Amino acid sequence: MPVTKGTSARGEWQRQDVVFEMNEGSFTRKICVTFFNRPDDVARLKEGAAYTVSVNIESREYNGRWYTDVRAWRLQPKQESAPAPPMPDMPPIAEETSYASSPAEAADDLPF
Repeated sequence: MPVTKGTSARGEWQRQDVVFEMNEGSFTRKICVTFFNRPDDVARLKEGAAYTVSVNIESREYNGRWYTDVRAWRLQPKQESAPAPPMPDMPPIAEETSYASSPAEAADDLPF
């Protein structure tokens, strides 16, 4: 969206709204986020890239109507999660050996 500039009692300001798409499974949601005095963040954005955007959400009333602002305060490129390393092949499980070779030897041989 176009940049809006102005001057207040605290000095010059600028804001720019950016529409992000969030893909949640089969649903796509669009969210308009305001970057207030953050032109460097907006300049880094590339269409089609994924970002993590930290925002503050605030609503206010004006003339009987409510308006909600979603203001960005941090922008980071989304890190693609690295695929899990492949599991090493598990060695075959050896059959448990029996220490008694005959039923007589398997009997209790402890002294009384």
